[in-house]
Amino acid sequence: MSMLNRNKRENLYKGITYGASFISLGVLLLIVGYVFLNGFRLLNFDLITNNYTAVTYIADLDEGFELGNYTTSKEFNEETFYSEKWGLALTDDTDLQGKNVIVVTYVHPDSPLHTLQNKGVGDPNLDLRTEYEVIRIAFDGAASALSSRGAENMINLLDQQDNIRELEFATTGGGIRGSIITTLYLIVLTLVFALPIGIGAAIYLNEYAKNNKFNRMLRSFIETLTGVPSIIYGLMGLAIFVPITIRLTSATTGNLISGSMTLAVILLPVIIRTTEESLKVVPDDYRFASLALGASKTQTVFKVILPNAFSGILTATLLAIGRIIGESAALVFAIGTSIKDDVYLTDRSTSLAVHIWSMMTDEPANIELSSTIALIILMIVLVLNISIKLVSKRFMRKYGVVR
Repeated sequence: MSMLNRNKRENLYKGITYGASFISLGVLLLIVGYVFLNGFRLLNFDLITNNYTAVTYIADLDEGFELGNYTTSKEFNEETFYSEKWGLALTDDTDLQGKNVIVVTYVHPDSPLHTLQNKGVGDPNLDLRTEYEVIRIAFDGAASALSSRGAENMINLLDQQDNIRELEFATTGGGIRGSIITTLYLIVLTLVFALPIGIGAAIYLNEYAKNNKFNRMLRSFIETLTGVPSIIYGLMGLAIFVPITIRLTSATTGNLISGSMTLAVILLPVIIRTTEESLKVVPDDYRFASLALGASKTQTVFKVILPNAFSGILTATLLAIGRIIGESAALVFAIGTSIKDDVYLTDRSTSLAVHIWSMMTDEPANIELSSTIALIILMIVLVLNISIKLVSKRFMRKYGVVR
């Protein structure tokens, strides 16, 4: 009877364990699947390399232009409409953010649209090129052709006119190049601030600190800091690090340096605890053998203990990088939410996570682009994870920790 109850309990525990594992895996797959299904359509190389801010031009035709019959042997798809009168082909498309736009797909070599006069600042001569997005064409004595009504409507209205009063077009915007660069800057700067302090503190606590009331209280404080909401760290960054960087650098507001310092404080508990745990698993026999051979305590720590704990330290680094990439609440205060294409250490900017926050606070929320950026974040984390594991394995083989 007792054996039967024991088997039931074991099966119950086994079932709970398996159930918990499958639920965890299922939730993870649901999240990844949702992000993939919603974000895959916008995922392309142009999104990664393009600027976020589009450059808009307003121009009119050059004096003395002549209309003609600009026939072409070029074949267009069903979504492309061509005006032989103006030598211009327009296509209904979506921009990098998934919004409907009209894109210039062809301009006849003899078209008068090749010689435009800029009505704004900058180069006085403009050339309507392919891949520009046409926003509006204004005519004298007739309603303007707007991009919101589609390429076919715009071409039909254009064919009815013999002159153009004003042409508004823009380069492609909506890219996330600046946010990717900002995120990479944040990773490097934060690790520079956090790793030396965090690893040093872990070495002290595990190798040198005595088991007294002060050190136990210190560990308790570190563990408590792990549970503090990151938005409180953001307020701390705004109150402490932003004024410091304004005083010491050319910054005038929240900036990348103050954001990295704030993130470093957030990451310190994680780095300290993970590194300390990796130091604890190094067998004491290694320490005793090193000391018995005449090595000092410092030599033992840095030449024997640390190489054997390297895998755990890299795990701490990987966890830190994941937190840096995913953090948003603290950065809203410490850096700001300005999406920038030109990234400077002493200026506001936006990481990928904050870029998602900006897209989701738009009206309406851009879920598709947010999912695409989330997909890119997952890919970056995966690449970093694999890279760090390869580096870890190579390093440990070099020092003979594993074969």
